[in-house]
Amino acid sequence: MGKSLTRKIIEAHYVSGSMKAGEEVFIKVDQTLTHDINAVMTYLAFEAIGLDRIRTECSVSYLDHNLLYVDHKTPDDHIYLQSAAEHFGVHVSRPGNGICHAVQVSRFGAPGKVSMGGDSHTPHGGSIGMLCIGVGGMDVATAMTGVPMRLKMPRVIKVNLTGALKPGVNAKEVILEMLRRVTIKGGLGNVYEYVGPGAATLEVLQRATITNMGAELGATSIFPADEQVRKFMKSQKREDEYRELLADQDAEYDEVIDLDLSSLQPLVACPHQPDNVKPLSEVEKLPVQQVFIGSCTNASYADIAKAALVFKGHKVNDNVSCTCAIASRQTYKALMEDGYLGMLMDAGVRILEIACGPCCAIGQTPATEGIAVRTSNRNFKGRAGNPNAKIYLVSPESAAATAIMGTFA
Repeated sequence: MGKSLTRKIIEAHYVSGSMKAGEEVFIKVDQTLTHDINAVMTYLAFEAIGLDRIRTECSVSYLDHNLLYVDHKTPDDHIYLQSAAEHFGVHVSRPGNGICHAVQVSRFGAPGKVSMGGDSHTPHGGSIGMLCIGVGGMDVATAMTGVPMRLKMPRVIKVNLTGALKPGVNAKEVILEMLRRVTIKGGLGNVYEYVGPGAATLEVLQRATITNMGAELGATSIFPADEQVRKFMKSQKREDEYRELLADQDAEYDEVIDLDLSSLQPLVACPHQPDNVKPLSEVEKLPVQQVFIGSCTNASYADIAKAALVFKGHKVNDNVSCTCAIASRQTYKALMEDGYLGMLMDAGVRILEIACGPCCAIGQTPATEGIAVRTSNRNFKGRAGNPNAKIYLVSPESAAATAIMGTFA
């Protein structure tokens, strides 16, 4: 039998252990990433180990989560993180450069690499054929020493995509449908490998929505490094780092899920879990007080541009606070140059700083007993900073329509 893409990458990084699902395997790590909320302990731990320099191919420290300097603590942390990075040979992504997952894929990621990040949505990088795993800060410190990392050999699930997304249907619907089927705990110990003719129709940034929010399955996800990835890396002027990496035609998998993209309709994850998924058309049309468009899950150029086109000729409802946070400076500039930011502002959308922000409850907390509609990835109680708020997760197109109507569109 042939090999899955996941197995090929693990074999290429194998050091010791068992390649049998559920058993321990030790693999070499190529890249790490951290973000400013939990990175201080990571670099203090690495400092205590006593090494002068990192021993990975590439490690990056992102200052992207907490950019609201409400007291001295955050700027103090950022100064330390910048000095530690300079000392240990770690790249720094400064405040305003972008959200870690989006920037990592654009600037550092490459097919076939193994990355570990101190953020649960690190699997975002699976969109370009990397095996990316979200871990704790101490695991990142260990990986930066060059020591092989221990993990359980995953079960590899083939997600066979057919058809193509219909107009008005976003890649967000793919992962919401997966959550509906698998649940938030059903993916533990698994890697979901998206293949098939439907996968070939999805651009990298659509794939990134799926792999990013695949973390809510309790799993890692990956797409093949195919022509779509080559086109993306060429657009980033990094085509020389591209290599085709596909599963074998007769690859063996532990399970197979079939999903027809053309059958999908706009979906919504209702409170208070990402797997409480229903068709948007069936959700009670409650009044909405807040809409947030953006986050690492759905803040690509196409996502924001589509939302802007929905707003064209319309205004944000008087009873709604609507904000937008774009994933990277590169995307922000492109949207500005092409007029989409102007369209959003004309509609009454407030443009936020290029950061994680509202997704992790740093700013834009919903009102008491409020209903917020967001394009981010989590909606459990308190995620938005208010335990009595109700958070619904939708695509950017659905979020824009909701902001105009003042209720679920």
